[in-house]
Amino acid sequence: MATSRFKKVNNWLHLWLGLISGIIVFIVCITGCIWVFNEEIMALLEPETRIEKQDKPVLKPSQLSSIALRLHPDKRVSYAMYQQGRTINVNLRSEKEQGRRGGGTTLKLNPYTGEVLSQQIHKKGETDFFRFILNGHRFLWLPFEIGRPIVNYGTLIFVVLLITGLIWWYPKKWNKTAKEKSFKIKWGASFKRVNLDLHNVLGFYSLLFLLAISLTGMVYGIKWYSEGLYWVTSGGQTLVPYERLQSDSLQANKHYTPEQAMDIAWDRVIRKHPKAGGFYYSFADAARAKATIDITIYPSAGQFYNNKGYTFDQHTLKQLERKDVYAADYQEASFGTKLRKMNYDIHVGSILGFPGKVLAFLASLIGASLPVTGFLVWWGRKYGKTKKPGKKVADKRTPGSFRVAGNRGATKPPVPVLQTASGIPENDE
Repeated sequence: MATSRFKKVNNWLHLWLGLISGIIVFIVCITGCIWVFNEEIMALLEPETRIEKQDKPVLKPSQLSSIALRLHPDKRVSYAMYQQGRTINVNLRSEKEQGRRGGGTTLKLNPYTGEVLSQQIHKKGETDFFRFILNGHRFLWLPFEIGRPIVNYGTLIFVVLLITGLIWWYPKKWNKTAKEKSFKIKWGASFKRVNLDLHNVLGFYSLLFLLAISLTGMVYGIKWYSEGLYWVTSGGQTLVPYERLQSDSLQANKHYTPEQAMDIAWDRVIRKHPKAGGFYYSFADAARAKATIDITIYPSAGQFYNNKGYTFDQHTLKQLERKDVYAADYQEASFGTKLRKMNYDIHVGSILGFPGKVLAFLASLIGASLPVTGFLVWWGRKYGKTKKPGKKVADKRTPGSFRVAGNRGATKPPVPVLQTASGIPENDE
């Protein structure tokens, strides 16, 4: 009795939570599915940005800055980003564009020669395709403060749906028929049966992948969940929040020019990581005395979990130590810290390289299909049933006619009789 009641509550939750969150889950999954391969797709669309790796160092920050400012002397270099085998992307911004996400002008340079291969000017309010996709994935194209919580808690509901779905899917008996229904799609069956199989079978096979994607996604938006997950995986340690470090403003203009400071900081970092597969660094804003020089190195191209970040005082070049979890050295980190640093790579599948991205893509695609197939299952069961025809009885009001019992006034005309060549009568039905 208790088991039956539990099943009813479980199935009720799965049904109604699925109907409530269906459109959210669909958008988040389908946009995530597209985002997984954004780097690979852009490489195909922009073949000029692929640069064969050479056995020599890439250009220094001062060299990149000189090239960029020669083209745009009215702007300031904001940051540079590089992935091995691709161009270096250098972003410049004017005073009006400072602090605006995704703004300014982006130059794509050959990392060894400095040749400008392309440039893109980002107009105010303009977003490219993948930024549009990411905005939908993160906050449904709504105002951030509205859309972000909807996505976060919609994802939490999706985790509940995956668990309740597994309970609903679990067969009562593990006989041959139950196994076939649970693990195989009967493609030759009716549409309703195939749709039900797509929901149940594909949902089961993608369950663990979808759980991993969902649980890592909530880390970025639900504070209590993020802190709780770290507490559990680190053995009771408190998650140290990110804190932006500052340069000693009293030392301003006493030591190095901005270009000298960037090159010295860069040389220190690259000597420690001569084979780095990528990097990101920001140019300190000389107009802001407390701004720092930030350099992040990615040892493996296309992966982020083992990155190492460095922060320097722009005036004295003293290395400033961050205390947050993402600043920790991956090789020396505890299990909880390693797991947190791997969070993004698990989320997009890159933790397993290209095959992992394929798995994440397929899982997200299936995740997007579940609200659709689930809705069709519900609709078919609620509104798709046809009433069984009633018993035919003679209708005395119209000789030779029949009416369906329970349907007063409805009559069926006599069936026309055809004469065959043999003389034996037959109807046309």
